[in-house]
Order: sequence, then structure tokens, then C-alpha cells
Amino acid sequence: MSLVHAELRKLLGLPTAWVGLVLGLLAAPALVVLNAPATRRALADGIVSDASDVGFQNLGIGVLGAMILGVVTVSSEYTATGDDTPGARQLTATLTAAPRRTRLLAAKAAALALIVAVQGTLTAIATLALTTHLHGTAVPAPHPVRIGAAVLYWTLIALLAYAITLIARNGIITLTVLIVNSAVVSFSYLLTKVTPIAAYLPDIVGAHMFLRSIDVPVHISPLTAGMVMTAWVAALLALAGYLFHRRDA
Repeated sequence: MSLVHAELRKLLGLPTAWVGLVLGLLAAPALVVLNAPATRRALADGIVSDASDVGFQNLGIGVLGAMILGVVTVSSEYTATGDDTPGARQLTATLTAAPRRTRLLAAKAAALALIVAVQGTLTAIATLALTTHLHGTAVPAPHPVRIGAAVLYWTLIALLAYAITLIARNGIITLTVLIVNSAVVSFSYLLTKVTPIAAYLPDIVGAHMFLRSIDVPVHISPLTAGMVMTAWVAALLALAGYLFHRRDA
């Protein structure tokens, strides 16, 4: 627990981590307000396929904050410690203080999961409450299980980013790919137009945990989606842990 506490303090002490925290907390509620007129018209015209998804769909933009946190948790360890010690990295000092690598990775993952779970919970509550306030009975009241599934999705996405960054050992490349795939062009979604198997890629399948109307060629239940998403994260974490043990600091 002391190691988890130390990793919590380390993560919250990073300026880039606060960018992820603020982005994750504010982006989704802001999107609800900006999209309110268009959403109101769509609901009135009956062109929304599932009104219960309104609000939950806006949480997708906030997950970028969770991704940033997942990347920064690792990338901060590979940054240079200073100009006076070229080539030296934070990871060297971290391993000196915590030489047991499995415990270190577990503590980092636990600290990340805790922060993102709190962030996701606060964001989901604020976003869905704002959606209800703006659209009233036109949008069904959100079910607590779906809220929990959305928060779990945020947490798993953060751990996915954490694992990929551990494998790549480059935060800039990892974050660029994740942001482009999530906010610009979803390569995973484009692949679903080629083969339905692509619907089981982590970013696509995970959304089925809490969204009901997703334009993919296969139907995936929330429980199946959660199991597949968890399997993806577990597999990548296992690979990342193996490589972390094999590599030099």
C-alpha cells in the first residue's frame, strides 16, 4: 500500500497528468452543453436510434483524459532526469527505490486505476445529470449498472494505454496513435467495414459495455464486451510485464 501511495503522489505531481484529469472531467459535460440544441432537435424528430444512449455517447470524448493518464504513468519514467545527467531517466531511481518490478508495475496500475475510476465516476455523474437537466423525460434515466460499466470502460482504456506505453517505451507515439484513433479517424471502426471480427478490437468492443446503438455488423452483449475488453487488457499487461522484466532499465 505504501508503494501504491507513492505512485499516486508521483502521478498527481505530474503537470501532464493534470491535463488528463481536467480534460477527462470537463470535456464530456462541455460537449453535452454544446450539442444540446442539435440533440434536442434529433430527439424531437425521432432520429435518435436509442435515446438511452444520449449522454453516454458524450463520455467517449472524456476517455481521452484517461488515455493521457495511462500513457503518462509510464512515459514519465522514461524522461531524462536533467541536463546535468544525460541519458539518466526517472526509471533508474524508481527501480533503485522499488527493485521488485512486478510489485512496481502492480502499484502503478493500481494507482492509475484508482485515479481514473474516481475521474470516470465524477464525469459520468456530471455528464448524465446535465443531460437529464437539459433534455428531461426525452432521455430515459440512466441505469446505475450502465454508469458502472462506463466507468469500468474508462479504467480499462487507461490500463490499455498504460500497457501499450510499457511495450513501446515511447509516450509521444503511443498517445498520438491513441488520440488519432479515438478522436480523428477510428481505424478499428473502419476495419469493421472490412471484417466483422474487427468489432472485437478493444476500443470498439469496450464501448458495447454501456452503449446500445453502435454501428457495427455484429451484436455484442455488455457482459461479453466486458469479458473481451478485460481479456485484451490482461493480455497486453502480461506482455508488457514480460518485456519490462527482460529489458534493461
